[in-house]
Amino acid sequence: MQKIGVFDSGIGGLTVAKSLYEMGGFDELIYFGDLAHLPYGDKSEAAIQAYSVRISEFLVAKGCDTIVIACNSASASATELLKEYLDRRIRVINVIDPMVDFVVKNFPGADVGIIGTKRTIQSGIYQKKILQGDESIKVHAMATPLLVPVIEENLFSKDLRKKIIEEYLMKAEFNNISALILGCTHYPIIKDEISEILGNGVQILDSSEIIGGYMHPYLIDDKSKIASAQFYASDITDFFRDAANRFMGYQIDIKVHYLMNIF
Repeated sequence: MQKIGVFDSGIGGLTVAKSLYEMGGFDELIYFGDLAHLPYGDKSEAAIQAYSVRISEFLVAKGCDTIVIACNSASASATELLKEYLDRRIRVINVIDPMVDFVVKNFPGADVGIIGTKRTIQSGIYQKKILQGDESIKVHAMATPLLVPVIEENLFSKDLRKKIIEEYLMKAEFNNISALILGCTHYPIIKDEISEILGNGVQILDSSEIIGGYMHPYLIDDKSKIASAQFYASDITDFFRDAANRFMGYQIDIKVHYLMNIF
């Protein structure tokens, strides 16, 4: 059996989990949301690495042979560590590399924006990897730390969301971009508002829409196969439960697994 483990700090990674689940071609998906340590974007690199290692241990114990880091902050901070820690016997895939490949192939010479958490933007990983792939691309990066709390705390006042998004996106550096990378897997949840503010001339790049094509070569069975799914969290909230049910399109059973003795 091929089991794919997916983890994130909260609900954002469910956008990736749903994309993989609907794609199929493998046996089982196991999702872990680390709500107890949300958000990762304002945590130290050492803390994110510690959380990522403990979650990966849990997913490996559940039989996962592939782990998808569905969190940009963890992708930036922990990918190489996890590959070494798991001794290359478990395939580790992050959400940054597929996006970088897509941008390099499709936006040569363009101005491309990226928004993400403080940890992701300060790491410079998108900027570095995109420029390594194509020096002609101009990358405009901005940390947008208020967006994850707005999403996770279910602050769904449309006026409030719009004001916060506009405050970030109406900056001069985004005036001429051809595409905007959603550098946090939470952000697709507010993709419609982002698109409305930036206008139809800006393509919104969503990792959950790109990861499927990137994963396809790694699947054992590339035929249509309906995967089963398990869901775990290090803490549980009514909003997470409701969001998970809404994203997956059916009533799911979320089990709590505490990550003990970490910071």
